[in-house]
Amino acid sequence: MSLRADTPGRTAGVRRFGPATRWVHRTTAALMGVCVVTAACLYVPQLAELVGRRELVVRVHEWAGLALPVPVLAALASRAFRADLGFLNRFGPHDRVWLRAAFRRDKRAASRPAGKFNAGQKIYAAWLAGATLVMLGTGLMMWFTQLTPLVWRTSATFVHDWLALTIGIVLAGHIGMALGDPEARRGMRTGVVSREWAEREHSLWRH
Repeated sequence: MSLRADTPGRTAGVRRFGPATRWVHRTTAALMGVCVVTAACLYVPQLAELVGRRELVVRVHEWAGLALPVPVLAALASRAFRADLGFLNRFGPHDRVWLRAAFRRDKRAASRPAGKFNAGQKIYAAWLAGATLVMLGTGLMMWFTQLTPLVWRTSATFVHDWLALTIGIVLAGHIGMALGDPEARRGMRTGVVSREWAEREHSLWRH
């Protein structure tokens, strides 16, 4: 367990995230935000008229989308980040217990055992990673039109547009949940959370 006193007189906190993980979260969030905003400017007529310069918006959208995997790939050089990916990629019996409690809307901490990441966070991370790859692939088909048949590009456009809408909804839910948990936001912002929060929300986490 890694501890430190945040300020004199305050209880020592538990180290939750290292610099690499926090950097990946911030840069990926920024790039995803650019993709969502530029997509809205391209598909919502009122925003398109307000912003104008469609060609520039398209280019910003394309390059932000291409850059989305870069933070994760760069952070693979960090052992701590690779360890976090390992935790996210590991689904155990306690995660099924967590999900059953979530479906029953049982919000008691005792009913939702979790390691460093709970089942909801693991599913969200896996879904977003898969969605990002699909968006990247379909986006490349739409960008390099000469490389694929028309039917492929038409299908790619359909998938890209509807998946973009789904991502926007899921991201809104993610932000809403983050706003409701100041301690979780503190952990991602500073890397440190309180021992009480860690033991209550992530009782199986061996920090």
